[in-house]
Amino acid sequence: MAPKLESPNPPHADLPPSGIASVDPLFHILKVLPFAFLRLLRLHLKLPTLTLPSPMTVYALVLLTYFMVVSGIVYNVIVEPPGIGSTQDPHTGSVRPIVFMPGRVNSQYIIKGLSSGFMFVLGSVGIVLMDLTLDRNRAKSVKTFFVIAGISAVVLAYVMSMLFIRIKIPAYLS
Repeated sequence: MAPKLESPNPPHADLPPSGIASVDPLFHILKVLPFAFLRLLRLHLKLPTLTLPSPMTVYALVLLTYFMVVSGIVYNVIVEPPGIGSTQDPHTGSVRPIVFMPGRVNSQYIIKGLSSGFMFVLGSVGIVLMDLTLDRNRAKSVKTFFVIAGISAVVLAYVMSMLFIRIKIPAYLS
């Protein structure tokens, strides 16, 4: 089979170099006329250089986002619960503030969400502190401090989270 011969004139040979072909004279006037009496400015603009954020900045933003998500910010914006609740003491008749909605698993006051979110963040920071002890370039005293602080943070976060659950659901795990 014989190869196809290419045509000497491609179909786009008569188009201007800009690639815009228009027969409309109004378009041509609008394209050429303003530049007949206006001149382009000779601006020497520099492109801004973007630098990457430091790892601690990224970590702080991720931790803040994690706190907002586990605190129930979306729930608080949609439902608009009160910041803190109140109940009347049956014996004295005085009004007492309450932080947890007892018996209602799918609802929360704003303070309860923030305190639970803080406990989750505290536990995750404890895990990060324990991970920092694996660095061989740190002094032994710093590693010991990181281990003690990390384990303390994880244990405190777990105990407080379980306490929050037991307050919210009295018969939980008993």
